[in-house]
Amino acid sequence: MKELVEHIAKSLVTNPAAVIVTERENGDSLDLTLKVAQEDMGKVIGKQGRIAKAMRVVLKAAAAKEGKKCNLDID
Repeated sequence: MKELVEHIAKSLVTNPAAVIVTERENGDSLDLTLKVAQEDMGKVIGKQGRIAKAMRVVLKAAAAKEGKKCNLDID
C-alpha cells in the first residue's frame, strides 16, 4: 500500500524527492500518512479535494482486496 501511495504522489508533484509516506498497522487496519513539500500540497489535494478523495478510493479498493482497511492522511 505504501508503494502505491508513493507512486501516485510522486507522479503528481514537482518535487518527488520530498514525498514521504509512513505506515502504521493497527490490527487489521493500516494508517498511511503522506507528506509532501508545501508548494506541492495543492497538487496532491486537488480542486475541492478531488485528487485526495480519488487516492483514498483507490487505496481502499486495494486494501479491500487484501481483506484490510486503510486510511490516508495528508500532511
